[in-house]
Amino acid sequence: MRLEGKTVIVTGAGGGMGRAIVKKLLEEGAKVGGIDLKQASMEELDHDRFTPFEADILDEEAIAGVFRDMHEKNGRIDGLVNAAGIAQPATPITDVSVSEWHRLMDVNATSLFITSREAARYMKDAKSGSIITIASVSAVRPRPGLQSYIASKGAAESFTRALAIELAEDNVRVNTIHPGPADTQMLAKFTAKDADVSETRESIFASSVPLGRLIQPEDISGGVVYLLSDDASMVTGTTLRIDGGRGL
Repeated sequence: MRLEGKTVIVTGAGGGMGRAIVKKLLEEGAKVGGIDLKQASMEELDHDRFTPFEADILDEEAIAGVFRDMHEKNGRIDGLVNAAGIAQPATPITDVSVSEWHRLMDVNATSLFITSREAARYMKDAKSGSIITIASVSAVRPRPGLQSYIASKGAAESFTRALAIELAEDNVRVNTIHPGPADTQMLAKFTAKDADVSETRESIFASSVPLGRLIQPEDISGGVVYLLSDDASMVTGTTLRIDGGRGL
Protein backbone atom coordinates (compact mmCIF):
# COMPACT_ATOMS: atom_id res chain seq x y z
CA MET A 1 0.00 0.00 0.00
CA ARG A 2 2.63 2.50 -1.12
CA LEU A 3 0.07 5.23 -1.83
CA GLU A 4 -2.15 4.89 1.24
CA GLY A 5 -3.60 8.25 2.22
CA LYS A 6 -2.59 9.99 -1.02
CA THR A 7 -5.07 11.74 -3.32
CA VAL A 8 -4.36 11.41 -7.05
CA ILE A 9 -6.17 12.75 -10.12
CA VAL A 10 -5.95 10.77 -13.38
CA THR A 11 -6.97 12.14 -16.78
CA GLY A 12 -8.19 9.76 -19.47
CA ALA A 13 -9.38 7.43 -16.72
CA GLY A 14 -11.84 5.70 -19.05
CA GLY A 15 -9.21 4.62 -21.59
CA GLY A 16 -7.35 1.32 -21.56
CA MET A 17 -4.20 2.73 -20.00
CA GLY A 18 -6.07 5.14 -17.74
CA ARG A 19 -8.26 2.37 -16.30
CA ALA A 20 -5.23 0.19 -15.58
CA ILE A 21 -3.54 3.11 -13.81
CA VAL A 22 -6.61 3.89 -11.70
CA LYS A 23 -7.01 0.24 -10.68
CA LYS A 24 -3.37 0.02 -9.64
CA LEU A 25 -3.55 3.25 -7.64
CA LEU A 26 -6.62 1.97 -5.80
CA GLU A 27 -4.83 -1.31 -5.05
CA GLU A 28 -2.00 0.74 -3.55
CA GLY A 29 -4.37 2.61 -1.23
CA ALA A 30 -4.82 5.94 -3.03
CA LYS A 31 -7.97 8.03 -3.26
CA VAL A 32 -8.45 8.67 -6.98
CA GLY A 33 -10.36 11.20 -9.02
CA GLY A 34 -10.80 10.15 -12.63
CA ILE A 35 -11.47 12.54 -15.52
CA ASP A 36 -12.89 11.50 -18.88
CA LEU A 37 -15.21 12.93 -21.51
CA LYS A 38 -17.86 10.31 -20.73
CA GLN A 39 -18.60 9.14 -17.20
CA ALA A 40 -19.95 5.88 -18.64
CA SER A 41 -16.41 4.93 -19.71
CA MET A 42 -15.44 4.79 -16.02
CA GLU A 43 -18.32 2.61 -14.80
CA GLU A 44 -16.16 -0.46 -14.18
CA LEU A 45 -13.98 1.57 -11.81
CA ASP A 46 -16.66 1.47 -9.10
CA HIS A 47 -14.85 1.80 -5.76
CA ASP A 48 -15.44 3.72 -2.53
CA ARG A 49 -12.13 5.56 -3.04
CA PHE A 50 -12.81 6.47 -6.68
CA THR A 51 -14.61 9.64 -7.77
CA PRO A 52 -15.45 9.99 -11.50
CA PHE A 53 -15.65 13.38 -13.20
CA GLU A 54 -17.10 13.93 -16.67
CA ALA A 55 -15.07 16.81 -18.06
CA ASP A 56 -13.15 18.05 -21.09
CA ILE A 57 -9.45 18.38 -20.22
CA LEU A 58 -9.35 21.55 -22.34
CA ASP A 59 -12.11 23.20 -20.28
CA GLU A 60 -10.22 25.35 -17.77
CA GLU A 61 -13.23 25.98 -15.53
CA ALA A 62 -14.25 22.33 -15.41
CA ILE A 63 -10.71 21.17 -14.58
CA ALA A 64 -10.40 23.78 -11.85
CA GLY A 65 -13.66 22.42 -10.42
CA VAL A 66 -12.34 18.85 -10.37
CA PHE A 67 -9.26 19.83 -8.39
CA ARG A 68 -11.31 22.01 -6.04
CA ASP A 69 -13.81 19.21 -5.38
CA MET A 70 -11.11 16.60 -4.76
CA HIS A 71 -9.25 18.94 -2.43
CA GLU A 72 -12.40 19.82 -0.49
CA LYS A 73 -13.30 16.14 -0.21
CA ASN A 74 -9.88 14.82 0.82
CA GLY A 75 -7.98 17.85 2.11
CA ARG A 76 -5.04 17.33 -0.24
CA ILE A 77 -3.84 16.78 -3.81
CA ASP A 78 -0.75 14.57 -3.87
CA GLY A 79 -0.56 13.47 -7.48
CA LEU A 80 -1.63 14.12 -11.05
CA VAL A 81 -1.32 11.55 -13.82
CA ASN A 82 -1.84 12.96 -17.32
CA ALA A 83 -2.89 9.80 -19.15
CA ALA A 84 -5.32 11.31 -21.65
CA GLY A 85 -4.23 11.54 -25.26
CA ILE A 86 -5.21 10.96 -28.87
CA ALA A 87 -3.47 9.22 -31.78
CA GLN A 88 -2.72 10.22 -35.36
CA PRO A 89 -3.40 7.80 -38.21
CA ALA A 90 -0.16 7.43 -40.17
CA THR A 91 -0.51 10.24 -42.71
CA PRO A 92 2.00 12.08 -44.95
CA ILE A 93 2.46 15.67 -43.83
CA THR A 94 1.11 16.90 -47.18
CA ASP A 95 -2.26 15.35 -46.29
CA VAL A 96 -2.48 16.70 -42.72
CA SER A 97 -4.69 19.74 -42.16
CA VAL A 98 -3.88 22.58 -39.79
CA SER A 99 -7.02 21.73 -37.80
CA GLU A 100 -5.75 18.16 -37.31
CA TRP A 101 -2.40 19.51 -36.14
CA HIS A 102 -4.10 21.86 -33.67
CA ARG A 103 -6.33 19.08 -32.29
CA LEU A 104 -3.33 16.84 -31.58
CA MET A 105 -1.38 19.67 -29.98
CA ASP A 106 -4.37 20.79 -27.91
CA VAL A 107 -5.27 17.38 -26.49
CA ASN A 108 -1.73 16.03 -26.10
CA ALA A 109 0.06 19.20 -25.01
CA THR A 110 -2.18 22.16 -24.15
CA SER A 111 -4.24 20.01 -21.78
CA LEU A 112 -1.07 19.31 -19.76
CA PHE A 113 -0.66 23.02 -19.13
CA ILE A 114 -4.25 23.27 -17.89
CA THR A 115 -4.17 20.25 -15.57
CA SER A 116 -0.63 20.81 -14.30
CA ARG A 117 -1.36 24.46 -13.56
CA GLU A 118 -4.25 23.43 -11.31
CA ALA A 119 -2.18 20.73 -9.62
CA ALA A 120 0.62 23.22 -8.97
CA ARG A 121 -1.74 25.58 -7.14
CA TYR A 122 -2.36 22.97 -4.46
CA MET A 123 1.03 21.25 -4.46
CA LYS A 124 3.02 24.48 -4.09
CA ASP A 125 1.03 25.36 -0.97
CA ALA A 126 1.56 21.89 0.47
CA LYS A 127 5.26 21.85 -0.52
CA SER A 128 4.74 18.34 -1.85
CA GLY A 129 3.41 16.53 -4.90
CA SER A 130 4.11 14.48 -8.00
CA ILE A 131 2.99 15.16 -11.57
CA ILE A 132 3.39 12.45 -14.22
CA THR A 133 2.73 12.74 -17.94
CA ILE A 134 2.31 9.71 -20.18
CA ALA A 135 4.01 10.72 -23.42
CA SER A 136 5.47 8.32 -26.02
CA VAL A 137 8.79 6.77 -26.98
CA SER A 138 8.03 8.02 -30.50
CA ALA A 139 9.24 11.41 -29.28
CA VAL A 140 12.78 9.98 -29.41
CA ARG A 141 12.25 7.13 -31.90
CA PRO A 142 9.87 8.56 -34.53
CA ARG A 143 7.98 6.65 -37.21
CA PRO A 144 6.99 8.03 -40.63
CA GLY A 145 3.57 9.61 -40.93
CA LEU A 146 3.15 10.50 -37.25
CA GLN A 147 4.83 13.90 -37.37
CA SER A 148 2.05 15.86 -35.63
CA TYR A 149 1.51 13.29 -32.88
CA ILE A 150 5.26 13.05 -32.28
CA ALA A 151 5.56 16.83 -32.08
CA SER A 152 2.84 16.90 -29.43
CA LYS A 153 4.60 14.24 -27.36
CA GLY A 154 7.93 16.01 -27.72
CA ALA A 155 6.23 19.13 -26.40
CA ALA A 156 4.87 17.09 -23.48
CA GLU A 157 8.36 15.92 -22.51
CA SER A 158 9.88 19.41 -22.81
CA PHE A 159 7.05 20.93 -20.78
CA THR A 160 7.59 18.32 -18.06
CA ARG A 161 11.30 19.08 -17.81
CA ALA A 162 10.64 22.82 -17.64
CA LEU A 163 8.02 22.36 -14.94
CA ALA A 164 10.32 20.06 -12.96
CA ILE A 165 12.97 22.74 -12.55
CA GLU A 166 10.35 25.41 -11.83
CA LEU A 167 8.59 23.45 -9.08
CA ALA A 168 11.66 21.83 -7.51
CA GLU A 169 11.93 24.58 -4.89
CA ASP A 170 8.42 23.65 -3.76
CA ASN A 171 9.32 19.94 -3.48
CA VAL A 172 6.98 19.09 -6.35
CA ARG A 173 8.34 16.37 -8.63
CA VAL A 174 7.47 16.28 -12.34
CA ASN A 175 8.32 13.31 -14.57
CA THR A 176 7.48 11.74 -17.93
CA ILE A 177 6.80 8.14 -18.87
CA HIS A 178 7.50 7.08 -22.45
CA PRO A 179 5.51 3.92 -23.24
CA GLY A 180 6.39 1.86 -26.26
CA PRO A 181 3.65 0.43 -28.53
CA ALA A 182 0.91 -0.49 -26.07
CA ASP A 183 -1.72 -3.18 -26.39
CA THR A 184 -4.75 -0.86 -26.16
CA GLN A 185 -7.52 0.21 -28.53
CA MET A 186 -5.54 3.36 -29.26
CA LEU A 187 -2.87 1.34 -31.08
CA ALA A 188 -5.19 0.65 -34.00
CA LYS A 189 -5.71 4.39 -34.47
CA PHE A 190 -2.09 4.80 -35.59
CA THR A 191 -2.72 2.53 -38.57
CA ALA A 192 -2.66 4.18 -41.97
CA LYS A 193 -5.96 4.56 -43.80
CA ASP A 194 -7.00 1.34 -45.59
CA ALA A 195 -4.16 -0.66 -43.95
CA ASP A 196 -4.84 -3.98 -42.22
CA VAL A 197 -4.96 -3.28 -38.46
CA SER A 198 -4.01 -6.80 -37.34
CA GLU A 199 -1.11 -7.06 -39.75
CA THR A 200 0.19 -3.62 -38.80
CA ARG A 201 -0.10 -4.47 -35.11
CA GLU A 202 2.19 -7.48 -35.47
CA SER A 203 4.45 -6.65 -38.42
CA ILE A 204 5.19 -3.04 -37.44
CA PHE A 205 4.41 -2.38 -33.79
CA ALA A 206 5.02 -5.68 -31.96
CA SER A 207 8.07 -6.53 -34.07
CA SER A 208 9.64 -3.16 -33.21
CA VAL A 209 9.92 -4.05 -29.51
CA PRO A 210 13.22 -5.80 -28.72
CA LEU A 211 11.72 -7.66 -25.75
CA GLY A 212 9.29 -9.24 -28.19
CA ARG A 213 5.82 -8.14 -27.16
CA LEU A 214 3.55 -5.11 -26.98
CA ILE A 215 3.57 -3.13 -23.75
CA GLN A 216 0.61 -3.89 -21.48
CA PRO A 217 -1.24 -1.11 -19.61
CA GLU A 218 -0.24 -2.82 -16.36
CA ASP A 219 3.42 -2.32 -17.28
CA ILE A 220 2.80 1.41 -17.29
CA SER A 221 0.77 1.47 -14.08
CA GLY A 222 3.67 -0.01 -12.12
CA GLY A 223 5.90 2.85 -13.22
CA VAL A 224 3.23 5.37 -12.27
CA VAL A 225 3.00 3.97 -8.74
CA TYR A 226 6.77 4.20 -8.36
CA LEU A 227 6.91 7.85 -9.48
CA LEU A 228 4.01 8.81 -7.20
CA SER A 229 5.45 7.00 -4.19
CA ASP A 230 8.01 8.12 -1.63
CA ASP A 231 10.42 5.61 -3.21
CA ALA A 232 10.95 8.22 -5.93
CA SER A 233 11.38 11.17 -3.56
CA MET A 234 14.55 12.32 -5.38
CA VAL A 235 13.35 11.65 -8.92
CA THR A 236 12.29 14.69 -10.93
CA GLY A 237 12.72 15.93 -14.48
CA THR A 238 13.37 12.42 -15.71
CA THR A 239 11.86 10.33 -18.49
CA LEU A 240 11.13 6.71 -17.60
CA ARG A 241 10.99 4.56 -20.71
CA ILE A 242 8.68 1.58 -20.37
CA ASP A 243 9.05 0.45 -23.95
CA GLY A 244 10.58 -3.02 -24.04
CA GLY A 245 13.72 -1.50 -25.56
CA ARG A 246 11.93 0.29 -28.41
CA GLY A 247 13.83 3.51 -27.63
CA LEU A 248 17.27 1.93 -28.09
